[in-house]
Amino acid sequence: MTRLISARAVLYAGAALAAFAAAPVSAQTAPTEAPAAQEQDVADGDIVVTARRREETLLDVPIAVTAFSAARLEQTGAVDLTDLQNVTPNTTLKNARGTNSTLAAFIRGVGQQDPVPGFEAGIGIYLDDVYLNRPQAAVLDVYDVERIEVLRGPQGTLYGRNTIGGAVKYVTKKLPDVAEANFKASYGSFNQADGIVSLSTPIGSLFKVGVAGARLTRDGFGRNTNLNIDNYNKNVWAARGTVEFESPDQRMSIRLTGDYTEDKSNARNGSRLIPGIVSGIPVQSNPFDTRAGLNSPRQNIQAGGLSMVATAELTDHLTLKSISAFRKDRSFTPIDFDALPAVDVDVPAVYRNQQTSQEFQLAYKSDKLNGLIGFYYLGAKASTGFDVLLSTTLANFNAYTAGDVRTETSSIFGDFTYDFTDQFSLSLGGRYTWDERSSYVFKASYFGTTSEFGGNPILIGAPSTDFRGVAKFKRFTPRVSVNFKPTADHLLYASYSEGFKGGGFDPRGSGTSAPDVNQDGIRSYQEIYNYLLFRPEIVKSYEIGYKGSLFDKRLNIALDGFYSDYTDVQVPGSVGCIQNGVASFCGITTNAAKAKIKGVEAEATAVLARGFAGAGSNVSLSGTLGYIDAKYKTFIGPTGVDVANVRVFQNTPDWTLSSTLSGTLPVGRGKVNANTTISYRSLTHQFETASPFLDQPGYALWDANLTYSFGRGGRYSIGVHAKNITNKIYKTAGYQYIRTDLAGNPISLTNVPVPNGPYVATLGKEGIATAFYGNPRQIFGTITAKF
Repeated sequence: MTRLISARAVLYAGAALAAFAAAPVSAQTAPTEAPAAQEQDVADGDIVVTARRREETLLDVPIAVTAFSAARLEQTGAVDLTDLQNVTPNTTLKNARGTNSTLAAFIRGVGQQDPVPGFEAGIGIYLDDVYLNRPQAAVLDVYDVERIEVLRGPQGTLYGRNTIGGAVKYVTKKLPDVAEANFKASYGSFNQADGIVSLSTPIGSLFKVGVAGARLTRDGFGRNTNLNIDNYNKNVWAARGTVEFESPDQRMSIRLTGDYTEDKSNARNGSRLIPGIVSGIPVQSNPFDTRAGLNSPRQNIQAGGLSMVATAELTDHLTLKSISAFRKDRSFTPIDFDALPAVDVDVPAVYRNQQTSQEFQLAYKSDKLNGLIGFYYLGAKASTGFDVLLSTTLANFNAYTAGDVRTETSSIFGDFTYDFTDQFSLSLGGRYTWDERSSYVFKASYFGTTSEFGGNPILIGAPSTDFRGVAKFKRFTPRVSVNFKPTADHLLYASYSEGFKGGGFDPRGSGTSAPDVNQDGIRSYQEIYNYLLFRPEIVKSYEIGYKGSLFDKRLNIALDGFYSDYTDVQVPGSVGCIQNGVASFCGITTNAAKAKIKGVEAEATAVLARGFAGAGSNVSLSGTLGYIDAKYKTFIGPTGVDVANVRVFQNTPDWTLSSTLSGTLPVGRGKVNANTTISYRSLTHQFETASPFLDQPGYALWDANLTYSFGRGGRYSIGVHAKNITNKIYKTAGYQYIRTDLAGNPISLTNVPVPNGPYVATLGKEGIATAFYGNPRQIFGTITAKF
């Protein structure tokens, strides 16, 4: 394929399919999509998921999947995607430092926490089968949701690039057949006040319309004592609108969805872990407090999109599906690295993202053979601007960095399962991807802030980087799975799969740092191109697993073991450097590493008692376990030395465990559901180099929930939810620019270990070791009503 298909062409094609789907076609009536489990006591294996792009029960899918039904999310008081990490093996889903909205995701050791364009995610986030190309605004709040699926392991065949660790699928509710109104209100600690409303109604016999809105607010967990504003507060508006069409014979459907979110929360600023090296300003006692001085621009995140899903059953065996989407977001955020009142390392920043995507799927079903073939296209652009305000001998010095990344990627794919017998089946799939990246990287030194942030700067010397480059990559990612079902309630499988994460150019790289390879005294374009370029990274994974439902579905088990070869690992980073004779800020990204990753995962739910106090009464115990052994085999550092022996996997604890005890009891004309969860995560490193400042030792969290539902069909409910009951203080992220040895231990200018200081700053004057923390204890009540 010499040239990727234009965005306009594929969207026209999607619109054409929608028009086609509105016309009659001779075919057998298609089954409507099965809902996710809505009752706590429905066996986990019965939940319907679409992990393989077709509806199957969780028990039938030869992939490691954790599924959360709407009922489970409601009963556990889940607020957003990050609440899922505590009960999902080998998974990290967290806020990316300074906002409530940007997601950092890792599964089985693979992910990305740097949100700058040019760096691709390792975990795919999907909103109703639409891939979210950037992590900004990807911390999806839980409202109007049908289920959430977490797929672990490479999903390169059916989901494409940037799913080498796994994927998270957020599936919104389909509109009901009758007029319906749903209301939910919450109030709790830190003046948490949330309101969610959804309204829907059929229009005639062919159309349904629905709207949903959420207002989510909370005071800060701490204060910015310098600016006298809340720190870690929440101020979010969100809305979603849906129009659905279904033909009289139910063979064709069109679903149009639009969503919009605005996050006006204050910037989340970190808390210093060391006193100011120059000022001596002490560490604050409350880890949620900060003294950050930067508050311009005011933080504001706006994101939204439109999607259209059209489905037409062409024959008894063939179904055509089109998924067309457009999304756009913009984030203004002030990043105060040093978290002190004075300008030391302060970064006013803006992120802008836009994407257009089109996917076609042709699904085939029969008694023996089931699967699909498809085509996918994504056209995206992402740009950033950073004023990097540094404390130097030059007043108002700004090490400005900007970038613009254009992505065009297209792929063809197929995945089929053939049932040789009722017990034995073979699944084969493959995807071929063409990926093109066009990048612009600009770095220059100025006096004063740039016009984007209200300034009128003066350029200092020549730009250190003024680079434009285009890189093209292509890759075939196969998947094969051998499946054996000794009975209908047991599945054994063995699989091999591959995935890749796109390459590109370092968005913070400095052209003046490129090596003069031919020693001619001039850094040529090709030398700069080779220096800034990094290749795609690859994961090849082997997995065996078992899923079973035993004792009349009283015990459901999912076990898996995996081994992965992880090559050309992209290692983005940033360091202090010298630009135009002044200490500045530079990016360093290389395909520095190779690694081996192996581990095991287990999920189980046991119904300990059922029907002991009338219909619907039950007691169950569920648990999850994840163990991962991730080791770098080679890791070439900036000096060209292999430092694999002192490098670790970031955001990947060796152990992730959880246990939940849940019970349901009829009371009066309703039901009481009570559940409590204890989760544990072992030592977690924030970066590839261990940090005595930022690394979080193992910790446990305890949550509990009590919900009473009553009225016909559980129309009303009242709930009380307690999160982090023991008020555990734990780090989730941070920044560090302190002089260390190769193993991450602080050292002096003469390379003497200084574990307790005095520390040497590598960027700015005060030294940077600032941390961000997980939510403290929260208790809140909820009321829901459905009419």
